Amino acid sequence: MYTVYKINADELNENFIASIKAQFQHKEIEIAICETAQAEQDETDYLLRDPANKAHLLEAIDNVKKGRLITAHLNDL
Repeated sequence: MYTVYKINADELNENFIASIKAQFQHKEIEIAICETAQAEQDETDYLLRDPANKAHLLEAIDNVKKGRLITAHLNDL
């Protein structure tokens, strides 16, 4: 199981820890902490590193800005 929590550090309390313990009872877990802005920037940098991927993503952003969207219905997929 992989779970991501986004929470302000000021909101951390004993109840939060208790909920994690309840969700992952008797299992070894790994906790990694980073600032949200840094994580988002790292992901963006990774996606834009490859020139072909960068061109594809920038084209997709441009299509959205220009209203060129494709609508798909779940039943049609």
